[in-house]
Amino acid sequence: MTNRLLFEISGFPFELHELYGLLAALALLALGWLARGGRRARDEAQLAALFRAQSEMAGRLQTLAEIFGGRQAEFARAVSEKLDSSTHRVNERLETSARATLVNLSALNERLALIDAAQNRLAGLTEEVVGLKDILANKQARGAFGQGRMEAIIRDALPANAYRFQYTLSTGARPDCALKLPGDDKVLAVDAKFPLEAFSALKEAQDEAAKKAAQARVRADLAKHIKDVSERYLVPGETQDVAILFVPSESLFAELHESFDDVIQKAHRARVLIVSPSLLLMAIQVLQALVRDALVRDQAHVIQAETRRLVEDVARLRQRILKLDGHFRQSQEDVAAILISSEKIARTGERIDRIDFASDKSDFLAAAQ
Repeated sequence: MTNRLLFEISGFPFELHELYGLLAALALLALGWLARGGRRARDEAQLAALFRAQSEMAGRLQTLAEIFGGRQAEFARAVSEKLDSSTHRVNERLETSARATLVNLSALNERLALIDAAQNRLAGLTEEVVGLKDILANKQARGAFGQGRMEAIIRDALPANAYRFQYTLSTGARPDCALKLPGDDKVLAVDAKFPLEAFSALKEAQDEAAKKAAQARVRADLAKHIKDVSERYLVPGETQDVAILFVPSESLFAELHESFDDVIQKAHRARVLIVSPSLLLMAIQVLQALVRDALVRDQAHVIQAETRRLVEDVARLRQRILKLDGHFRQSQEDVAAILISSEKIARTGERIDRIDFASDKSDFLAAAQ
C-alpha cells in the first residue's frame, strides 16, 4: 500500500507520511532561521544546503511517487486479474454444484413421489383394514361379510337351480344357503354366521388369565352356535344328515383346528361340518361333478337316440361307399379294357412301320417286265 511504503535515508527507514512531516518540520525550521535575521553565514550556508537537500528530496519523492503509482496500478491490475480468475473458478464451481444439486433434487423428488404413492396406498390399505375391522366388530356386518364370501363361492361354481339363498324350511328356520343334491329332495343347509367376538378377545388378551378367559368364551360361543345350527337346520326328511358351518377365514379355521380340537369333535358329534373357504370350494366342486353326472343321466335317452341316428347315418355311409367302390371297380375294368385295345393298336402300328415299301415296289416292277 502507498501509505505503508518505506524509505531509507542515511540508513534510517522512513514511511512516506513521515518524510512529508520531516520536510514540513525542516521548512518551519528554515523559516525560523530566516526570521532571526542575525544568523551567521555558516547558518545561511547550512540553510541553503538544507533547501537544496529539500529540493532533491522532493524530486526523489516525486520520482518515488510516480514509480510507486505505476507499481500500484500494476498491483491493482494483478489483483483484478486474480479476482477475475478466482471469480470465474468460483462461478464454475457454483454452476457445477448447482447442476449436481439439481440432479439430486430431481432424484429426491422422484423418491418423494414414490414415497407419496406408497403412502397413499398404505393409507388406502389402512382404511380397508379399518373397514374390515369395523365389519368384524359388527355382528350384522360380519354376518353379511361371511354371507358374501359364501355366496360368491357357490354362485361361481354351481348352476342357479342347484342352490337357493335364504331358504325357508318347514320349521320356519332360514339357513343362509340350501344346496340341492341331484336325485335327492333333501337340501344341505349352510350357515355363514360364525361367532368371532371371542376370537377377537383371544387375540387382544395381554396376560395368561385373559387368554384363558377368552378361550373359555370361544368354547362356550362355539358350543352354543353349533347347537343352534344342529337344532335349526337338521330337519328329518327335509334336510341332509349334516349341516355346514362356514368359517370365512383360513387362518381362523387353522387356529380352530390347532387349539380347539374338542370343539371340532363336538361339532362332528352334532353332525355339523365346519369348513373354510377352500374346503367349501372343494365340496362345491364335488357337488358340481354330481350335478353334471345327474344331468348326463337325465339326458341319457337323448344321448341314446342321437347315438342311434348316428349309427344309421354310418350304415348309410357304408352303403354309399360300397356303391362307390363298385363304380370304381367297373371303372378299373373299363380302363383295363381300354389299355388292352391301346396295346393292340400300338403293336399293329409297329408292324406297319416295319414294312419295307421300297423293296416291294422293285420286286413288283421286275415281275411286270
